[in-house]
Formats: sequence, structure tokens, C-alpha cells
Amino acid sequence: MCGIIGYTGPLQAKDVLLNGLSQLEYRGYDSAGIAYFGPETDVHVVKTTGKVAQLRELCKSVREESHCGIGHTRWATHGGVTVENAHPHQAGKVTLIHNGIIENYHQLTVDFQLEGKLISQTDSEVAARVLDAIYDGDPLASIRRLIPLLEGSYGFCILFSDHPGEIYAVRNVSPLVAAYTHSGSIIASDLTALIPYTKKYAVVPENKIVRLTPYRMEFYEMDGQPARPEFLEVNWDTDAAMKNGFPHFMLKEIHEQPEALKNTILPRLSRGLPDFGEDKIPDALFARCSQIRIVACGTAMHAGMVARAVMEPLLRIPVLVSVASEFRYEDPLVSEETLTIVISQSGETIDTLAALRLAKELGSRVLSVVNVKGSTIARESDFVLYTHAGPEIAVASTKAYSVQLAALYMIACRMALVRGKMTEEEGAAFMKDLLDVIPAMEEMLRQSEEIKNIVRPLVDKPDAFFIGRNLDYAFSLEGALKLKEISYIHADAYAAGELKHGTIALIADQVPVIALATQDRVFSKMISNVREVKARGAYVILITKNGAEAAADLADVRIRIPDLHDRFTVFPIAVVLQLIAYYASLLKGLDVDQPRNLAKSVTVE
Repeated sequence: MCGIIGYTGPLQAKDVLLNGLSQLEYRGYDSAGIAYFGPETDVHVVKTTGKVAQLRELCKSVREESHCGIGHTRWATHGGVTVENAHPHQAGKVTLIHNGIIENYHQLTVDFQLEGKLISQTDSEVAARVLDAIYDGDPLASIRRLIPLLEGSYGFCILFSDHPGEIYAVRNVSPLVAAYTHSGSIIASDLTALIPYTKKYAVVPENKIVRLTPYRMEFYEMDGQPARPEFLEVNWDTDAAMKNGFPHFMLKEIHEQPEALKNTILPRLSRGLPDFGEDKIPDALFARCSQIRIVACGTAMHAGMVARAVMEPLLRIPVLVSVASEFRYEDPLVSEETLTIVISQSGETIDTLAALRLAKELGSRVLSVVNVKGSTIARESDFVLYTHAGPEIAVASTKAYSVQLAALYMIACRMALVRGKMTEEEGAAFMKDLLDVIPAMEEMLRQSEEIKNIVRPLVDKPDAFFIGRNLDYAFSLEGALKLKEISYIHADAYAAGELKHGTIALIADQVPVIALATQDRVFSKMISNVREVKARGAYVILITKNGAEAAADLADVRIRIPDLHDRFTVFPIAVVLQLIAYYASLLKGLDVDQPRNLAKSVTVE
């Protein structure tokens, strides 16, 4: 969750660290801090509660030059939001920043007699004090002794006061990427902090130690032998991680969806059909499975819910969707005949990673849909289908959702072709319909101002409800999540047919109901449900296809999407629901890109 950066080289370290933390702030923004070597080789720490802007202001008083340091922006896990709990943490000769959770911190506190010595309430300070207790002047040897003592996840960057100009790092689960450039050595929890300096980077392998100096970057095995990391190259540039004239990253990323879909779909089309040859995903993977398990969290799980509703009737095999954090505790029915599809934007989502590992233990083949090359989930999967969304900075996921859907639709089509459930002509028509969603999304983007005006009556309401049937219900789950996570309006999604089984008791005068009615075969039933909530005073925003004139005068407000095949209406609807959430947050004066209590990449349980 937290953002980590370390730098050593000829540039002013304070500037590199602060700029990097600004790029990483979506990973956590409760507090922030930096530590750097001063001119006398002692290590100075500056930290504060609040966002990186507050830290930057505090650092204006820092006059001395430094060319080596580490920085951290925090998402609180252990301990509240206080200066004492902010990183970096110092203990003797050790200064440390940490992303993750040390699960046995209490036992370590007892074993190393740290009671009464701890300044903070964090597990991270415990790790720093344990390392200082075993430190013998040799950083590599001391870190090697530390690692077996720890249980949990961690990405550490460490300064030792008697080794000026050097940064040491090690990780387990929590992500770290590193690079050596003409500007020095740099390490971070995310690529966005590295991009201003280089496009070539190494994913820090788990349980390997990295030593960074101004002149080189070295990797070591736990036995002290040199290690060789895999080097990768970013396929997007600095501009992709900037707002480029948009007031917020979220709005920019909503507008980037048509291009992201083109980048994900078009390279995988051959003669109008999906082709995963370049991805090295064999047709045999799709031919032999008797069931599909989709595992994901949050928005990615909602993409999986849509995929299930498309795949199961098309393929005529069971498709189950599991919340990744629950998958391990379900005693899941997974075997060698199961295809497990895991979905994660970052490729580092810890619950999804744990579910992936269990699925493999149970004999399943795993296909991952991820956006980040070299991520842990990508490396541990049997096969990977990369989405090409570029960086997504806003905490609320938008373009990652639509490209995940596109990838899953292509998988569904390829599987149907391989299993004889679809002819090539039908497959080509399916893919043409998928490409048609791109101009449909562009059309909805052109209606942004109209949608903004529609949202105004929602902003002073404490509750909102999303209803739909069949695929529309799956779509509405994501709409409710978006609204509540950035506008703080309590929002829930319900299968419309379930209203009369209890939920309709919550419908009162002017309660907002966003009703999705784009599925032709259940349209009349859905309209009946809309009449039910309208009769009880609801303020109804109705989303239909252009041609659905039967509902012309039914709702308070109506939004029309292009007349697509039922399967594909999710794409323009996604734009509409994202814009509803965006404008609700904006009109309430909230922080759209960094909503309270949330962070972008969930790397702790």
C-alpha cells in the first residue's frame, strides 16, 4: 500500500525523493517522510502527518546538500496517523522504511526486549530495532540474519549510518523496482517514480538483497552469492503519468479508455479473431478445462462478475467468481481440470496472489490478467494476458476495469472458438461488436457536461441505489462501488427482482435510484421494477439504449447509450457510471483522486 523511494547519486536527493513521493502518493497519503545523509554523514529524518505537500513545505528549511536518501508515504496499518508512526523509523545506526505488515512483531518485541524502547506503535519500528540489535557493521550479513526472523510481507529500504551513500533493500511480496541510470541508482515501490529517469528497470526478486550506490546496483542471494535480476522496459512515458490538462487523474483516465481498449484489443486480432499467440497462451489451455474460477478483488472482481455472465451461457461450463480474500477459506473445489483466471491491475494484490498460489497447489492452471509487466502475479502465473492501459494513478479504477473486461471478452471468444461453441463467422461478429464499443464510449464522453448536471441532485443525499437485471446487475455493482468510494455516498447495487424481498423498504421520497435497463430480454421486467420504485417516490436516473422508447417518460432523468448488443453495453455504461461518481465527488468538494482511507495498490491483508 505505502509508497517507497530511495535514491543515491549526483542529484539533490531531497528533490528526487519529494518528486518521487508525489508520484507515489496514490499508494498512501496519511503521512510522509524522508531520511538523508547529511554532510557529516549522519542521517537526518524529516516527517509529518498529512500529504506530500505538507512534507515538501517542511523540507524548505532543509538547506544542506545530500545525495543519498529514502522516502515514504504511508497508508496506516499499525498505529494511527501520527508523526511518531510516520516513516522513516530510526534505531541506532539503522534508518528504515517499510511497506507491508510484520505479523510477528509482538513476539519480536518480547524476544528483543523492546518494551519501553519503542517510540511508535508500528511493526516497522520493531523491524528497525531488531535489525539494529543484530547489526555488526556488515549490512548484507545483518539483513541476511534479519529475514528468517520475520513473518509477513515487507518491502524495506534501509540506510546504515556508517555506510554513507549506500541504500540496501529487500522484499517479500511487497513490490520494489530498481534501476541504475546516468543520474544514479533509484528504487521505488512503483514504476511511476522511476519513469522520469529511465525506462529500463529490474523487478527486485523476492528475498534477494539489493545494494545501491551512486555507481552501481548489485543483487545478492541470501547466501551472499551475486544474483541476476530480470530487466524490463516500460512501454509508456512520463506524460502518461501526468494529468495533461485534466483537473484530476480520474477524469483523464476515464477519457483514456477508448485508446486503452485499442491498445489491448488490436494487437491480438488476426483475421478478425482473437489470437493469443504472441502472449504464448495455447488453445489447449482453453480446450481441456471443465470449469473456470475467476478470482479478484474490488473492481477487478466486478469485471469478473460481468465475465461470468458472458462466459457461462456462451461456453456452457460452470464459471464461478470468488472474492480473493475469501478464496483460501472456502475450501474451493479446484482441480487439474479447472482454469483459474486471476485479475489484478497492479499484479501485486496480496489476497489475489495468495489465491493464485492456492489454486496452483490444487493443480489448477492459472491465467492472469494484469497491467504491470514483471509483477509478482504475472511471474507466478502459468500464462499472462497483459492489458495495455498504461499507468492508472487515481485510486478509483476506471480504465483498468474496461481493459480487464476487454481481455476477458477476448478470452471468452477464443474459448468458444476452441471448444466449438462459436463458428469463425460468429467469432468475427463478436469481435466486431467488441470494437464497436470504442466509438460508443467516445460518444458517452462527449456527454460529460450533461451527466454533470444530472448528478447535481445526488450530492446532498446520504444514500443511492443501483438496480439492474442479468448483466445490468453485474454492471451496477461497479457503479455503486465507484460512487461510494469517492463521493462517500452510501450506495448499494441490487438485482432488481430482489427489491420486493426487502430492499424496497429503503425506498422513500427522493431517494436516488440509478436504474440500468439495457438488456432486451428482461427489459419489460426491469421497467416494471422502475415503476415500483418510482411509485414510492424515488428520484430515478434511468439508463437505456437509444431505441428504448417504451421508457420515455418513466424516469426523472434518462441517459441514452448507443444501441449495442446486450453483451457489450457494459462499456458505455462504465463511462456513464464513472462520470456520475466523478462529478458527485467533485460537486461535493472532495479529493477525487485520493479518497479517504483508501490506497491504490492493496499489498497488505
